[in-house]
Amino acid sequence: MQGVGWLWWIIIGGIAGALAGRVVSGHGYGIIVDIIVGIIGGFIGGWIVGGLLGIGGSGIIFSLIVAFIGAVILLFLLRLVTGTRARV
Repeated sequence: MQGVGWLWWIIIGGIAGALAGRVVSGHGYGIIVDIIVGIIGGFIGGWIVGGLLGIGGSGIIFSLIVAFIGAVILLFLLRLVTGTRARV
């Protein structure tokens, strides 16, 4: 998510987190948690896509896709750790 200002990080994080929450659990977890999951997911996705796979890109759409991938992975891992009944 390089080159995107902090406001865009929050907007993209919120969108990615909300989408990931709906994909993984069928519902979101609330705006604050969705934003946090999306932002952390952006870092996770950026590390996976950029660091491990060596894929580079820029722009809002690329950032949204990367954040979404990272947020889905984060929610999947949280569900493994906390169980399916626990909510974030």
